[in-house]
Amino acid sequence: MKVEVIRAWPRRHETVRVELPEGARVADAVKASGFSDLSQETAYAIFGATAASDTPLKEGDRVELLRPLQIDPKEARRRRARKPL
Repeated sequence: MKVEVIRAWPRRHETVRVELPEGARVADAVKASGFSDLSQETAYAIFGATAASDTPLKEGDRVELLRPLQIDPKEARRRRARKPL
């Protein structure tokens, strides 16, 4: 089966398509992606839905490598609201 593994930063992203055997899991896709330095990624998602490393994959899934938030979204909104127009 073919799946896509993606990781993103502000204003750029990397994506890799990998071929995996039936019954493969998220961890298998991440390993097959060949991405180095995965120390910043803290979680996984499949099409935006949180997934564990042992979640089974289906043909055409997109595995997303997630990083921790740099700032709380509510705090970011407050800061933007305080800025003068």
